[in-house]
Amino acid sequence: MKIEVTNDEKQFREEVRAWLADNVPKERRPTEGEAAAQFDRQWVNQQYLGGWSGIAWPKEFGGRGESLGRQMIWLEEYARAGAPEIGNFFVAIAHAGPTIMARGTPEQQEFHLPRILSGASIWCQGFSEPGAGSDLAGISTRAVIEGDELVVNGSKIWTSYGHVADFQELLVRTDPSSGRHKGLTWAICDMSLPGIEVRPIRSMAGHHEFNQVFYDNVRIPLKNVVGTVDDGWSVAMATLGFERGTGIIVFQVELARRLEELVEQAKASGAIRDMVIADRLLNLRAEVHALRAMTLMNISRSDRNGALGAEATLVAVYHAEMEKKVARMAFELAGNRGLEAFPGKWSVAFEYYNSFAHTIAGGTSEIRRNIIGERVLGLPRGR
Repeated sequence: MKIEVTNDEKQFREEVRAWLADNVPKERRPTEGEAAAQFDRQWVNQQYLGGWSGIAWPKEFGGRGESLGRQMIWLEEYARAGAPEIGNFFVAIAHAGPTIMARGTPEQQEFHLPRILSGASIWCQGFSEPGAGSDLAGISTRAVIEGDELVVNGSKIWTSYGHVADFQELLVRTDPSSGRHKGLTWAICDMSLPGIEVRPIRSMAGHHEFNQVFYDNVRIPLKNVVGTVDDGWSVAMATLGFERGTGIIVFQVELARRLEELVEQAKASGAIRDMVIADRLLNLRAEVHALRAMTLMNISRSDRNGALGAEATLVAVYHAEMEKKVARMAFELAGNRGLEAFPGKWSVAFEYYNSFAHTIAGGTSEIRRNIIGERVLGLPRGR
């Protein structure tokens, strides 16, 4: 793949840079809770009003439908400007929205997509369960069809943003007599429905993002099913394809920006004169560039062949491990100062402890390596 910068792209970069300079919030984003949710809603809405929300979404669904080159320009300038992380809107923008675009009904698209783009709807994901963390095919949360409704009982765990979400992408078992990958259904769950209880889970960084969600005879209209009943596995794979592929680009660009900040800090403090530190920073920079190249290759492949397959997992596992490496480097360079404002508030210690979630969320690194071995390399299935 050959990438050339055109005059049109240069003008586009100037336009993006100017808008971000005038609109990026000056205050730091709150780390959690309703304050963070309200901040994220306002920031997404500001992008929507400015015509920038949904940079990669097709125009027919309300997005800008920008090319790969322009998407990368937006993300690079977004990181350079120090714009807030996607936060509570990651699930909504990165894979709930794309899943509804790809597999939803016209009614679902008409109702939900504008609300996501305008910052009106926060989404969470109801996939993992206490007895089925990385083993998605092992879920047991049950849904029985009664009339024109699904009646759901069970629980989900590690539900990011569940305490502030308006909707949830919920995977349930509708036919327990079928095989592991069959008899599943992907449905849109309104988080305000009676019978839903959300209990907080705090991470080792003292942060509340995760939750356990309980369902007690929760009634979801059948019209909320995305795809068809009992075909939820294929819909879920599409969802995870978006998450593991293009959905994490924004985090990769932010990771690159964070690393360059560390290089500048090391120069300012004189730590860069230590050849061990200089060598580690150099290797990290090379790895971040390699990660970006892999991502661009995957997106190019996706543009040619459609949705990404198992090869998207290569980028996901590499990115997760890089998050930990860069966060650890920041923690070590900070020394005793790294413990300032910890726990519960942003600090390099908070960033480091929180980085471990990247190798667990969306499938552990071990599970992802199994996927790479079996589906990409063609190795024998693990036992």
